[in-house]
Amino acid sequence: MKQYFDLTGKIALVTGGGRGIGLAIARGLADCGAQVIVSGRNRDLLAQARAELGKDAGAEIADVASEEAVLALRDRLLAQYGRIDILVNNAGIDPHYASMEKTATEEWEQVLRTNLDGVFYCCKHLGGLMLPQKSGAIINISSVAGHVALKRQVPYCASKGGVEQLTKALAYDWAEHGIRVNAIGYGFIRTDLTAAMTGHQHIAPKLLARTAMGRFGEVSEVAGAAIFLASPAASYVTGHTLMVDGGWTAI
Repeated sequence: MKQYFDLTGKIALVTGGGRGIGLAIARGLADCGAQVIVSGRNRDLLAQARAELGKDAGAEIADVASEEAVLALRDRLLAQYGRIDILVNNAGIDPHYASMEKTATEEWEQVLRTNLDGVFYCCKHLGGLMLPQKSGAIINISSVAGHVALKRQVPYCASKGGVEQLTKALAYDWAEHGIRVNAIGYGFIRTDLTAAMTGHQHIAPKLLARTAMGRFGEVSEVAGAAIFLASPAASYVTGHTLMVDGGWTAI
């Protein structure tokens, strides 16, 4: 059974891989044999992540909201590794909590530029490296916000809804090239970025009451989903969003 999840010899890039969910995914892929590169904007976080992942891991500074930065990242990866087999588009920013009438245009543009444009740039320029090799797996990180509405998070919901449709459309386009494109829609996962909510005496109980399993998720549980979607075990899965949300979207 182990061979179904064997990623030995695969080159995997995880954007936003310096901490939290991205780092957990990178760790999981590496544990299954992949050579992992993490990218992000924070040099110190990437250095720490690389040290944790081991000497074979790579780390690259890049801001996915900039097409020029993604193109430069593509060229560096191609020169050093020659290919990409697994692309995890995890980089994103958290929502600005405000009702529509109080949402600044700049806030809307910032969220869409990173969470949706960034996925487009990475799929086009990094995922595009998979076309000549006729194989590869792309995993776009979405959210429950791609399926259901969240209060005072219009830009974030719009960005994740866009990721969901981008995933389906690209899966359709690139299936003939042997490239699978899927997404993970996660719920409320324990990270340093969500600690203010998951540890809040009033907010946390409301979130748990809305979650069928009655608990918050762990980063390792998102990593498990990514390992599956990247692996031969998911060889007939494309255009799908795997919800890792404790049943949030089931009720």
